[in-house]
Amino acid sequence: MNIARIRLRKPRRVLAFLCGDIVLRRDEPVIVETDQGLEWGWCVLPPEPCSSEMEEKISLRVVRKATFPDEESFHTLDSEEKKALELCRKRIEKRNLAMQLVDVQYTFDRHKVTFFFTAENRVDFRELVRDLAHELHSRIELRHIQVRDRSKLVGGLGTCGRPLCCAHWLEAFIPISMRMAKCQNLSLNPGKISGQCGRLLCCLHYENEVYERGDLKPAKISHFHEGEEEGQVSLTDEEHEGRPNSKSFVVKPPPAPENRDDPRKNVQADAQKAGNAKKKHKKKRNKKPDRRPATS
Repeated sequence: MNIARIRLRKPRRVLAFLCGDIVLRRDEPVIVETDQGLEWGWCVLPPEPCSSEMEEKISLRVVRKATFPDEESFHTLDSEEKKALELCRKRIEKRNLAMQLVDVQYTFDRHKVTFFFTAENRVDFRELVRDLAHELHSRIELRHIQVRDRSKLVGGLGTCGRPLCCAHWLEAFIPISMRMAKCQNLSLNPGKISGQCGRLLCCLHYENEVYERGDLKPAKISHFHEGEEEGQVSLTDEEHEGRPNSKSFVVKPPPAPENRDDPRKNVQADAQKAGNAKKKHKKKRNKKPDRRPATS
């Protein structure tokens, strides 16, 4: 049996499909069968032989190559999903439901429509399902998802400038804890170690095992030594041991510019200095002498 790697329309992930004797080329559109029904996909990796053990683990299969009528149906799916999304939002506003609609997905055969939403509390949407079924004449499913799943559907760019891992290649979410950030000596500011979903970054797990084994030590922040002023930078003792030829260096802030162009400011500064000198002289004059009797 042969398997091929197919990228689905929604979500845009690459999965393994049994293709039998169907010959596929790269980037060729196909119709596949999933748990939700028929779906549109593109061949990413052409078929290759697989073992019988792997064949038993794969339940998805390729039905056929995409035909011309399939392509016409595919081009109308996006417009129909937009109409269904707008319709559902109006019904949610009409019934004042505390839920936020994220996305809608039609199966390729249009037998089922799935609406994805987020909500803080439990929502009774039975009346909403009846309204949508009456308008769309299809099987309706409303699926409550978490904030991490919302980012997976919506997509976007991470702090690294690349597409989100969950929307691009990550198949399952990995539990992330604050202990991973502490182990890597990262900033514990939630705004710096949180992703688009508001949860801790998934990439904290990628190198966590290396830090826990001690193979890689986290970077240490250098503190100021005695005798150094603010703005000075020097290497720590451990860094000196690792690099004996290295020398510490000092970065001093630039001196404040003098206000030579404005004579009024210079006059005010001179007057202030003169006033301070007079106060010191007056304190010395008013100081009482020591009248303790002298001892023999």
